[in-house]
Amino acid sequence: MATGKKSKPRSSRRVAGAFVWEASAGKLLAVRQVASLPLPLLKGIDAARDTLMENTRRFADGLPANNALLWGARGMGKSSLVKALHAEINRERMRLILIEIHREEIASLPLLLRRLRGDKRRFLLFCDDLSFDKDDTSYKSLKAALEGGIEGRPPNVLFYATSNRRHLMPRDMMENERSTAINPSEAAEEKISLSDRFGLWLGFHNCGQDQYLAMVDGYVEHYGLDMVKDELHRRALGWAAARGARSGRVAWQFIQDLAGELGKRID
Repeated sequence: MATGKKSKPRSSRRVAGAFVWEASAGKLLAVRQVASLPLPLLKGIDAARDTLMENTRRFADGLPANNALLWGARGMGKSSLVKALHAEINRERMRLILIEIHREEIASLPLLLRRLRGDKRRFLLFCDDLSFDKDDTSYKSLKAALEGGIEGRPPNVLFYATSNRRHLMPRDMMENERSTAINPSEAAEEKISLSDRFGLWLGFHNCGQDQYLAMVDGYVEHYGLDMVKDELHRRALGWAAARGARSGRVAWQFIQDLAGELGKRID
């Protein structure tokens, strides 16, 4: 979809519910089907789910809402939750457009916001696995786009990001800033303050055994996989032990393996 100022939107933009931002071409590429799981299958993240759902509903209804940072353990459903909520909101209410912007394209975020400003529809921008490394200055574009620029964030745009880091910067990077700057606290503060631009901080933590097995049971019930529960749990725990982790991602990988073994499709 071309996004020049004078060009009219193509019909695909009017019907598509999701796009990927391609900064090099200045285009939004329509996504025919978002790879998402049903919201009830996301177990063990009830508090984060409810908070983010309420925030997203308010935004979809034209009310004030906060940018959100979903941070924490790998494989615990951060990105899955964003996509599942987008699908759920669109089933309940008006169309909410999901736009994925890759971490490498963050420097172009101000350009994208200018393209969306003034549009009557509401856009949920989503960046998965957002983080910044040493000598990476694109975080300044994100800070300005979220709250700091003179234009500000358009009222029809909300920004959600996932990250393994609470402050989006590696600890050694912040420690290096403190040790080499004339005023260490101020140098580090500029980078730490990036996460302050997100009104919601939602933490995702490693799950325990019961939580992991509840995830497995939920998938088995939803997809109609036939296996005695004791045997199912024994194999699910063995699968997790072999990978050295228990998480929603590990549970899903186990279910994929099990469904393939049983000759069952889980589309």
